[in-house]
Amino acid sequence: MNNYETVFILNPVLSEDQMKDTVEKFVKVLKKADATITNVEHWGLKKLAYPIQHKSTGFYALLEFSAAPSVVKVLETEYRRDESVMRFLTTVLDKHALKYNERRRKGEFNKGKAKPVRKTEEELAR
Repeated sequence: MNNYETVFILNPVLSEDQMKDTVEKFVKVLKKADATITNVEHWGLKKLAYPIQHKSTGFYALLEFSAAPSVVKVLETEYRRDESVMRFLTTVLDKHALKYNERRRKGEFNKGKAKPVRKTEEELAR
């Protein structure tokens, strides 16, 4: 069993409910293949860095799971079959990435976040 993280972008013409149903469909595909779902995140509608299929925005979603390597092929086949998926990327997580993701989920990186430092005109002139 390996640990994986997959991010995919869904078509922006979907409604919120359709987007959540599509994400749930992929979660069911993983569960049917005996994968253990660690985390599901809906990142919402985001602007794309470049147009994909003549669209400038898309719904982002992230799934973290543990599964056999053969499960990834099944999941990616389902991504390709679904017309609402514009892009996807699945990566294997090492022990450091697992620890980082766990800390990110707990919100450790948001605590004590540095506030922007404002410089006076005198400091800028130097």
